[in-house]
Amino acid sequence: MSPELTPGIDVALLVFWSFVLFFVCLVFYLRREDRREGYPLEDEFTGRVETPGGPLSTASTKTFRLPFGHGFVTAPTKGREPVDIAARRTDRFAGAPYEPTGNPLVDGIGPAAWAERAKHPDLDMEGHPRILPLSKASAFGIAREDSDLNGWPVIGADGAVAGHVTDLWIDTADRLVRYIQMEDGILAPMMMAKVDRRRRRVVIDAINAAQFAGVPRPSAADQITLYEEERVASYFGGGYLYANAGRQEPII
Repeated sequence: MSPELTPGIDVALLVFWSFVLFFVCLVFYLRREDRREGYPLEDEFTGRVETPGGPLSTASTKTFRLPFGHGFVTAPTKGREPVDIAARRTDRFAGAPYEPTGNPLVDGIGPAAWAERAKHPDLDMEGHPRILPLSKASAFGIAREDSDLNGWPVIGADGAVAGHVTDLWIDTADRLVRYIQMEDGILAPMMMAKVDRRRRRVVIDAINAAQFAGVPRPSAADQITLYEEERVASYFGGGYLYANAGRQEPII
């Protein structure tokens, strides 16, 4: 730029300090935004809530409209989240792990933990439940080269028969099988199952056969909410550690 247009002004210096000012503002903005969840912190021994900090470290409240008439949600949320778990700390130091004191598959500890997700089904782009029983989804079917697994036995981690396949639940948006349905409405995640075509059986080694009876059931026969999906996944996920005592000990 010619000196006649900017006499006595150092353009390069102005650009530099503009960038510094922008960067400082960006840092403050990001530090405020990352406090929308999980804050304010609390002491894990006493439960005392720490001070949220000043205006430069506290996020301003935002309200988001949820799609398909599911209301509004604000962030950050006000108040403390309820804590109701059957567990105890294994030692008296910061970061000490917790261990369940009841049924470890439903106590919400470790791999069996779950989040309080929305209590409505996962929806597709048109607002319809995307996960449905195959028997209720007339527009979908299993490829001729594959079996629908109907009647195949489901084998648990202990090698015993937990039940038999009565239906498959499919994701109509992603075009894949999400759950295997057994007697009494029990759902098992397809991603944790091994289909043994040669022996015509399904093996799920996450939990033992007797533990299938405790799997959380959906409240409706033809749909499952996001919260219910979370509970089913956490039950089977917790089985990889808590299904039997041998899984909780070191390998070496």
